[in-house]
Amino acid sequence: MKTSNEIRVTKFKIMLDIKFIRENIALIQEGAKKKQIDFDVNLLIEIDDKRKAISQDLEEKKAKQNKASEEIAKFGQAGNIAEKRRLIEETLPLKEKIQKKEEELKEVMTEWQKLMVTVPNIPDMSVPEGSDEESNQEIKKVGQIPEFSFTPKDHIDLMLALGMIDLERGAKVAGFRGYFLIGDGAKLQFALWQFVNDFFQNKKKDFVPMIVPSLLRREPFIGTGYLPQGEEDLYKTQDGEYLSGTAEVAMMSYFMDEILDKKDLPKKMLGFSNAYRREAGAHGKDTKGILRVHEFYKFEQVILCEASHTESVKHHEEIQSNTEEIMQALGLPYHVVINCAGDLGLGQVKKYDIEVWLPGENKYRETGSASYFHDFQTRRLNIRYRDEDGKLKFAHSLNNTALSGRPLIGIIENYQQADGSIVIPEVLRPYMGGKEKISKK
Repeated sequence: MKTSNEIRVTKFKIMLDIKFIRENIALIQEGAKKKQIDFDVNLLIEIDDKRKAISQDLEEKKAKQNKASEEIAKFGQAGNIAEKRRLIEETLPLKEKIQKKEEELKEVMTEWQKLMVTVPNIPDMSVPEGSDEESNQEIKKVGQIPEFSFTPKDHIDLMLALGMIDLERGAKVAGFRGYFLIGDGAKLQFALWQFVNDFFQNKKKDFVPMIVPSLLRREPFIGTGYLPQGEEDLYKTQDGEYLSGTAEVAMMSYFMDEILDKKDLPKKMLGFSNAYRREAGAHGKDTKGILRVHEFYKFEQVILCEASHTESVKHHEEIQSNTEEIMQALGLPYHVVINCAGDLGLGQVKKYDIEVWLPGENKYRETGSASYFHDFQTRRLNIRYRDEDGKLKFAHSLNNTALSGRPLIGIIENYQQADGSIVIPEVLRPYMGGKEKISKK
């Protein structure tokens, strides 16, 4: 039986079931080691033992108190007043002990919860070993890297020359990494958004379109695993809310604390939102142009499916395929890498990165990631479904970028011409009024 303190805390969700953790201590420790995460599972077990012991002691004392209350109640108003008073006096020390135990449990539960939300998920067996992105492994290469008869320029020089961007006024107005997309720069970005939206609707992908909030309460960030570890990369308001770096946080939390029907799974959502990232750990990286900025817009795919590894793997490949289809339709050369364990987040079981070729840098750069989490996020967000036999299970979750701001850079650089003009990909021309090229006016 749970105490009120346990109910209050566990309502706010844990990553892995504590029973599973206790039964798989070595597996949890090995998963943390593989992900390069410093986590002491033995300390968690020690705290959990203390939590269980205090809870049991508290329940026993409460049972004694309830029994004494029943005895007192039997006397009624006409009973032996002296005996009734004696019983009441005997229960007073017990009441004080219960209050003391409840405070003790509250302290232990706080410590227990802090440890529980930092338990790393176990990476899939197919995830390669490695400590950082340098150990990610290429598994696919698609498209022809363009060969130019001239030295290719980067997106900054191209867009400035064509009046597509204003970085100077962007910095003046918004500060470091600020920018304005203007003229054909804004039009091309709008065209990309319209194309991606139509891609999912016209292709009958069964994804429900959503425009989602970016200003969110703390709970969705803890539920999706962005907090507490990623606090430094989030903007926080004076009211205690945070600005999200991806629509995933709001979309995943849409069904928070709800019970779904299995027949309604999978839930497929395509969310659009602006996104904010402090880039605190990358302050000196990519400071020029719009490759790494504090504010951008993003389409995100999110799927909730039944609690099946097979289903998670199937949908992981599906959302990956969707984004690859978009890159192929845009004619952008790219490759796919499987992320090594050290480059996975706390909750990810497996992740693919799509990286588009940028001639201005002569290398591939990430434009999006496809991840699955099993029930890491849904346990924390308390998203369950009722199986055919009536049993409640935590759903599995997945997400993938459908479009970030970076494919715009890929188009600018890969479609550049010797005269500095940009050929517009054929699939985007209907959204640009039939225009085929962006040239100097």
